[in-house]
Amino acid sequence: MATPATETSGAPATSSPGSGRQEAASSAALLATVTEEAFRRSNEALTRATAAARGPVDRVEAFFRDSSSLGAEGAHRPAAALMNAGLPPACLERLTELHREQVEPFRVAVRELGAPEPVLTADLNAGMLHTALAAVESGAPLETVTRRTLSLVRRCLEGRDGTEGTPEGGR
Repeated sequence: MATPATETSGAPATSSPGSGRQEAASSAALLATVTEEAFRRSNEALTRATAAARGPVDRVEAFFRDSSSLGAEGAHRPAAALMNAGLPPACLERLTELHREQVEPFRVAVRELGAPEPVLTADLNAGMLHTALAAVESGAPLETVTRRTLSLVRRCLEGRDGTEGTPEGGR
């Protein structure tokens, strides 16, 4: 993550003038490292889950199931906290980039299903995931939230005849 850490010498902060800036830069560098590592671990888990899936609907379900599990473990907390921490624009851009990389397999699966307006369809389904994560963080049982969310996602991504595709008949 781009941080103001590059402005520091890496030396321990002292009580000299400007040391508050060094401490802030060091803190930003530490947060950046923690966040990058959290995304790396989450991405590895999501990649493993989606790689084992058969077909785009299975990949979407695997992505949602594992994202919910990771959320229950607190994997989303560092990024969520940083988004509201008043970070410099470069840091926020990096967080957005990391998140975009993380959700790309999900977006690809939605496109493969032939959903009309695939970006909007993916965003609307992602809204369910964010709501599911909030419910789990608020104490709702992970299994219940996951089961209900996957049921709704399936309904959004299946055709009228129960096949993969969209209600509008896309593939």
